[in-house]
Formats: sequence, structure tokens, C-alpha cells
Amino acid sequence: MPPAPRIPKFLQGIGFVINRDRAVGAVGRRYGSEFTLNLPIFGHTVVISDPALVRDLFTTSNDLIARGGTLGEVLGPGSTFSLEGIPHRQRRKLLVPPFHGKRMQGYEHIIEEEVMREIATWPEGEELETLPSMMRITLNAILRAVFGAEGEAFEELRELLPAMVLRASRLAVLPPIARRDYGPWSPWGRVEVLRRRYDAIISRLIADARNDPDFDERNDVLALMLQARYEDGSTISDDHIADELLTLLAAGHETTATTLAWAVERLRRHPRLLNRLTGEVDAGESDLLQATIFEVQRTRPVINATARRTKTRIKLGEWVIPERHAILVSISLAHASDRSFPDAATFNPDRFVGSPPDTHAWVPFGGGIRRCIGAAFANMEMMVTLRTLLREFEFGTTYAAGESMHSRGVATAPGRGGRAVVHRRVSHVEQTRRDEAAQVSA
Repeated sequence: MPPAPRIPKFLQGIGFVINRDRAVGAVGRRYGSEFTLNLPIFGHTVVISDPALVRDLFTTSNDLIARGGTLGEVLGPGSTFSLEGIPHRQRRKLLVPPFHGKRMQGYEHIIEEEVMREIATWPEGEELETLPSMMRITLNAILRAVFGAEGEAFEELRELLPAMVLRASRLAVLPPIARRDYGPWSPWGRVEVLRRRYDAIISRLIADARNDPDFDERNDVLALMLQARYEDGSTISDDHIADELLTLLAAGHETTATTLAWAVERLRRHPRLLNRLTGEVDAGESDLLQATIFEVQRTRPVINATARRTKTRIKLGEWVIPERHAILVSISLAHASDRSFPDAATFNPDRFVGSPPDTHAWVPFGGGIRRCIGAAFANMEMMVTLRTLLREFEFGTTYAAGESMHSRGVATAPGRGGRAVVHRRVSHVEQTRRDEAAQVSA
């Protein structure tokens, strides 16, 4: 087993709950890239961050390791976070196609429409928190692209889901006793009340989709899931579809919105990069923007770790890990490694221009057969959102210190909400008109 700090389990747990990044970082500086913790939720836990070990873990057979963490319990038995083995592989096979290839292009106009709708009310010259706006953009986009929701159902879900996901997210990092229903006024009881409302709305959406005369022509993810068939011809059950839709929302809405708020927070503190990105967007190019998103995800990971649990004793590098032990891939430690990313403490998107990151050193979406299904959708959503913002606004820069990291339960957000000051840019057509008017008056 990797070395372990001589700190009581209770104190290790307190440190982990209060500030996971700081606690894990402190132990990592003392013991290196592999160490053992004893945590209240996970029990004996091996933490790794070396890319070679991460690759070994992600490619280890499912006969030897299982999923880890508590999200499966929170999202329901039909979520890919809950499934194991053959059922998990079969489900992924059905879910991957809607989130890849040309289908992504079909969702871009939805994202841009939601961005333009949201920023229409942004005040000029006044500091504003961007995180709430990013939450609304990603929520509305995913409701339209994934749920196929509109009208009354859209409004109900838009009101219901943020509170439900945030409550469940905060309870997911607490011991199992916190996720027991002690009545409608208990913390988990309130989540259950919201979940029943959610299930009722999804049941109506499923019925509406099946009764839609244009059902076969629809390309939202709900319709595609209803149309999907396993190899034996069977379908995904309605209950499991509800769990999967919630998984896609919980895994994609808040994390993507938080990353976008971090992107604004970072760009305001790097004016030269901001100018270069604006020029690139105006030229219709995107290499630097993509590299910037990679670097934001590296330096400000919104998810701290991804977990597995051993089914039997396994060997991982030089370590032998016993049965029923948790293994955490520390995303924050992996991304802060100078061996993988020279001068890792510096925010430098140029490191990724023309050189995509190693997917065992850079792991914001996890890896292996449990890598996030919606990774391509999330990346597209961030590209379209930032491209639209840079096209429409000039962002005021600042010399203020970077915003601190604030835990929202599962995700880590900018402590002050990713604040920005914006001024609307003059369009090319408007600028030409102004130049011509100036020439006439001269």
C-alpha cells in the first residue's frame, strides 16, 4: 500500500469535507503522487495522480474494479453511474451516438440562441456575476437539446432542477446517513419530493414524445433514447430513461456552467490572451479558444476526483491494493503536476495549441469505459458560448487576485461567481457605417 499520514480518520474526514483540494494537496506534497487516506465515506482510499498509474487503472478489467463514489445512489438505479459490467457496456453503446459527430453541429444553434437570450440583459460597465447566467444558459440548452422540453414542461423543469441538483450534490459528499428520508422536511426528504415531481414531468414528456406524429424525425436525446434498441430488440425502460436524463443534466449542466464562469475569471486576468482570442474569433478560427478551454479545465478543475473500488486484490504499479478499497484519481493533483505540465502553476493555453492534452494526465471527464458520455457536448457548448461572448463583448480586465475556489458539493466554483465587467462591441457593419459617416462629415 502507498504511504499514509498518521492522522486520525476523523480529522482526515474533516479536512476532506472542508476543503478537498487543500487537504489532498497538502498530503501530496508530503508523500508524492500516491498515498493512502482513511475517509469516512470511502474508507481506506488509495489516491493516485501519476499518468502511468491512471492509465493502468482506467484500462483495468471490470472483473477487478467497480465504480466508486455515491452518485449512482443519488441519480437512481438506471443511471450509467449505477450500472456495472455488461449492462453498463450495453447502455453506453446506446448513449454514445447522440453525443458525437454531426449531431453536435445540430445543437450549436440552440446554444447560441440561449447565450444571446441571456446576455441581452447584461448591464454594461457594471460588475456582474457570470455564474448564474452560465447556469441558465447550460440548463436551458440541455433542456432543449437533451430533454426535448418546451412550453409548460420546459418552465417546470427550469424551476425544479437547479434546486434539486444543488441539494443532491451537497448531500452526495456526506455520509450515507445524510441521504435517508426522515420526512418531507428533512434534507434528503426534500430531494425526494423534488424527485417525484421530476419523474412526473419526465413521464409526461415521454408520453408526449411517443404521441408526436413527427417522433421519427426528432433528434433530441430523449427521442433518440426512446428509439434506441439493445441487440435483443428491447428498449430502455421509462424509469431508466428518467435516471439517465437526470444523469446527463447533473453531470453536464452545473459542471459546464462552472467551467465557463472560471473561463471568464481567468481571461479577465490575462489581457494579452483575451486580445488574441478576440482576434481569433473575428477571423473565424478556434485553435487558441480550444486550447484555452483545455487550460481552464486543467487549472480550475470543477470535479476533484474520479473513483473506483477494487473487487479483488490488484497490483497497480509497485503497489498492491486489497479487496474493497477505494481508489481516487486526484484530478487536481494530476493537473498540477510539473512533470506532466511544465510550469504547471502558470495559466498558459499555448501549451495546448496544436497539441491536445494527454488523456491520462488531463482527466476532467474521467477516463476508461466510465469517461463522461457528454464530454463532446460539453466541449461544444463551451466553445459556442465563449465564442459568442467574445464576439459580442469587450471584457474589462483586472489586476485583482484570482477568485478563490468554493465548493458547491460535487463541483467547485469561483468564490465570487466569476465576476465580469462588459461593454458591447460594435459590429463590423456598424463600424463601417460609422467610418463612412465620419469621412462624410470630414
